[in-house]
Amino acid sequence: MPAVSDGPGFVDDYLLYLLARASHQVSRQFHRQVKTAGLSVPEWRVLVTLNDGDGRTVGELAAFTLLEQPTLTKVLNRMARDGLITREADATDARRVRIYSTAAGRARVAGPMQAAKSHERQVLKGYGADEARALKDALKTLIARSG
Repeated sequence: MPAVSDGPGFVDDYLLYLLARASHQVSRQFHRQVKTAGLSVPEWRVLVTLNDGDGRTVGELAAFTLLEQPTLTKVLNRMARDGLITREADATDARRVRIYSTAAGRARVAGPMQAAKSHERQVLKGYGADEARALKDALKTLIARSG
């Protein structure tokens, strides 16, 4: 049996593990609030993305929501059935479908959006404004360079 090291191990300093763990810990806290609002996490992601720009394609939504298109299609079917979104053919390309949030969808996401802003402030409470901006900028750069 190998000896336990006194220093940091591979995982303790492995970027992918650190990103996954940070995301899991921070998201887990907030996802409880999403569920309390009567939304699944994928539904939350769809509605908040549409709030930033209604009329997105399924492909655009898949990228923003971190879902594969077949999984997203099932979520969108449920959301359409529940009156949270509508689908409309693209005006310039009938093969493309655009997704729009309904008044019910916008109302359902309003409370969780305020909770998300509050949660973010809580998460970043120990950081100065410059540190928080640097953290977000570093993550945006990592996403842009790896995608």
